Amino acid sequence: MANAVKIGRNDECTCGSGKKYKKCCELKQERSGGTVAMLVLIGALALAGLLAGISTFSTDTTHAGQPTGVWSAEHGHYH
Repeated sequence: MANAVKIGRNDECTCGSGKKYKKCCELKQERSGGTVAMLVLIGALALAGLLAGISTFSTDTTHAGQPTGVWSAEHGHYH
């Protein structure tokens, strides 16, 4: 196993840009890792919430899944 030299955040970046590591490749490494996964997760949760919200405004008045109650045609809902 070779000895790996740890790059400090304030050291010059190894890519040769002349910038400090924290201003160059460290940012790229963070974006490619957990940040993208977190954005995908947040997007999926937002989409699920949006779909759940839309389903509450359904125009279905059949109430086929209503487990209890009696339909009142006079009032237009279950009692």
